[in-house]
Amino acid sequence: QVQLVESGGGLVQSGGSLRLSCAASGSIFSRYTMGWYRQAPGKQRELVAYITPDGSPNYVDSVKGRFTISRDNAKNTVYLQMNSLKPEDTAVYYCNARFGITKPYWGQGTQVTVSS
Repeated sequence: QVQLVESGGGLVQSGGSLRLSCAASGSIFSRYTMGWYRQAPGKQRELVAYITPDGSPNYVDSVKGRFTISRDNAKNTVYLQMNSLKPEDTAVYYCNARFGITKPYWGQGTQVTVSS
């Protein structure tokens, strides 16, 4: 069992930055692929970025060069540094933990709002 708690969301102006954190507990964090997803109003939840247990990051094209995902296994925490934010980045951001083909775990989400 894994519990995930996101923090760091908020309201920011276009071009600004935010750093999201996701603290994990309950299992061996370092073995999990950790990801960030987002869901805008009226849209499906979509993958933003993920980082493998060995620390390899992957991004969707829309955030490449602006977002950085990282992990600190000693703190059981994954981060999403978001720079040059745009209004279209507005969404609820969710943390996700995956291990093999087992059921993934989700956090409760944190709201990010980017004003124009």
